Amino acid sequence: MRKPAGAPRRRLSLSSREAIWAYAFLLIPLAFFLFFRLWPAVQSLRLSFFTWHVDPEQRVFIGLQYYREMAANIAAKGDLYKALRNMLYYFLIVVFGQVALGLFSAVLLDSVRRLRGLFRAIYFAPYVTPAAAVAWVWGWMYSVNFGIFNKFLSDWSDLVTSIGLPWLAVDPQPFLTSPKQALVAVAAVVVWQQLGFQVVIFLAGLQGIPRTMLEAAAIDGANGWQRFWSITFPLLNPVLVFSLVISTISTLQMFDQVQNINFTDQGGPLGSTLTIALYMYQQAFQKFRIGYAAAVTVLLFVIIMIVTLVQLRLTQRKVEY
Repeated sequence: MRKPAGAPRRRLSLSSREAIWAYAFLLIPLAFFLFFRLWPAVQSLRLSFFTWHVDPEQRVFIGLQYYREMAANIAAKGDLYKALRNMLYYFLIVVFGQVALGLFSAVLLDSVRRLRGLFRAIYFAPYVTPAAAVAWVWGWMYSVNFGIFNKFLSDWSDLVTSIGLPWLAVDPQPFLTSPKQALVAVAAVVVWQQLGFQVVIFLAGLQGIPRTMLEAAAIDGANGWQRFWSITFPLLNPVLVFSLVISTISTLQMFDQVQNINFTDQGGPLGSTLTIALYMYQQAFQKFRIGYAAAVTVLLFVIIMIVTLVQLRLTQRKVEY
């Protein structure tokens, strides 16, 4: 039924117009996510079932062959097995190191009233430095022949020996050339570089905690540790969950630091610093096994999703006072 001529047009309510504009603005990041994130992931999954050829018409469907090859590699303790094992060690050292040191540093900075901005900038500077440049500098510092760490150890040994305390001397270390020390050396670089991001995140969380609660607890006689453990730490739980998830995803995707810190032996020695991302890169762009590399990408995606869901399940909780 047509409206009579001259009838007033029905106008949308303010809440409806706000909702329409909100959806309109959300469409932009949604389109970005679908095109640059989800679509490549879907293509990687599809590519993992085909042999690689530049011409899509000449790619041959091989089903789960690449996945069976990955399982055989893991069973034989090949390079993929080493990468998965290393990722577990990186996860334990880097994630917990970043979160623990980030929280500790943020609590200390939160208690400082002067030069807080300067300290925050000092902590954050490594985070905005390119990872490749950081890896190169630390690679030189770890050098066996002219690295600053071994120079310090040599000077220290000479000093304690000269004053009659030779048992305090420490021999120069191989660092990146030792399969036992290389992974810890790389993990230390990642913790150092990412620490500033964790400090800023925790500082923002600390400044959101009502001071009245802490002051009331202090009046009731609670000491500093009791106020932190009973009030600050529980209220920081959302920030802690965010920090854990972001740090975990970043660690499981480690690539730049491992590739650049020892350019003549990437992922070495003997695969002791190899990561899944570097293994995938080597398969795709050094051995030109694009389909197999796509299957490794799917494996990495599944690992990140499972670890993230487990973390959210274990750490997410609501705290109210």
